[in-house]
Parts: sequence; structure tokens; C-alpha cells
Amino acid sequence: MSTQQDALEHLRVIRSLMEKAHIYRAISAPAALVGGLLALGVSGYGVSQSFSGAEPISSIGFLSLWLAVLAFTAMLNLSLLARDAARRGQSFVSDGMRMAMRALLPALLAGGVLGIGLIVYLHSLTMAVLIWSVCYGLALLGTASFSPRSLLRLGWSFVLVGLALFLLWAANGEVRLLPSDEGPASLVMGLTFGLLHVIYAVAVFVSKKPEAVTHPE
Repeated sequence: MSTQQDALEHLRVIRSLMEKAHIYRAISAPAALVGGLLALGVSGYGVSQSFSGAEPISSIGFLSLWLAVLAFTAMLNLSLLARDAARRGQSFVSDGMRMAMRALLPALLAGGVLGIGLIVYLHSLTMAVLIWSVCYGLALLGTASFSPRSLLRLGWSFVLVGLALFLLWAANGEVRLLPSDEGPASLVMGLTFGLLHVIYAVAVFVSKKPEAVTHPE
């Protein structure tokens, strides 16, 4: 395939994704709401355990708990996408899906590896979840050429809130010197993956009109 043909095919896929942006926005909202509420519940439990003086959860236990939340939310989102693709008579693993994954993967891979490494080897829960938040936001921003504006606003929210929480955590020596950082880490997860996802879902539900997306030049 020639360079010109490659460019035309690339443009065709982007336009297809832009046409489906409002559909994905509607589909992603229920998964964001369920995942956000689940994250708020898990983070609330972690914060309460920390303040109650109970035995802190192990680093592996903390990681396993949040990976379970991720797996449940991801499976829900994928099942909704697959059902919608079947309803429209289209392949689930389409060219658009592959392009979206290529845009998301670098930041998600970096954040996942760095976060898991910090938890497993350095037992730094708070630093790990801050990296997760910022990298997740960067992953969403990586889809700027074909995503609805609400997803881009969500991406910026994760980046900015994650950076602000990092500065607050880094500047507070007492918090960083706690015997266990399960409480601060759980609080960060609740404020980002919990609260921000719930706000996004509610905003999508109350919005009636389709959003514009950024068109490629």
C-alpha cells in the first residue's frame, strides 16, 4: 500500500471513530458510573481501616484489590462495547478499536508497570496510585484526534488532580512518614478513579446533545 493510500486509510478510520464518538460516550458512562462507585466504596473502606487503627493491608493485598476493581470495570466496558458492535452488525475488534488501543497503550503500559513496581518492590502505595492517575489521564488525552470532548476533559482532570495531589502529598512530611500509606493511597484512588468517573458519568447522563470532536486537518 502506498503512502497516500496509508494516509487515506488512516483518515477513514479516524473519521469513523469520530462518527461513533457520541455512541462510545453513551456506552462508557454506565461503566464509568459503576467503576467509580465501586472505587469510592473500596477507597472508603481503605481510609476507614487506616483511621481505625486496624492492621494495614499488605502491598500485595492492596494491589490485588484494585486490580480486581480494574478487571471488573474493564470487563463491563468491553461487554457493553461488544454488545453495541453486535447490534450494529460490526466487528468488535475493528480498525477503529485497534487505533484507539494504539493511542491508549503507551501511557497505560508505562503507568501500569511503574505503579505495580512501586507497590511490589518499594511498597510505595501512594506514589504508585498517583502515577496511575496521571498516566490514565495521559492515555485519554492520547485519543484527542477522535474522542468526544467529555473524555478529553476527563483526561485533563485526571492529570491535573493527580499532579495537585502529588504536590500536596510530597509537601506533607507527616503523611509521607506514616507507618502505612494505605489511607492516603486509598484517598487518592477515591478522589480520582472514584469521584472523577462518577462526575463524568453524571455529566454524560444529564447532557442531551451530541458532542463535537476535534477533526483532523
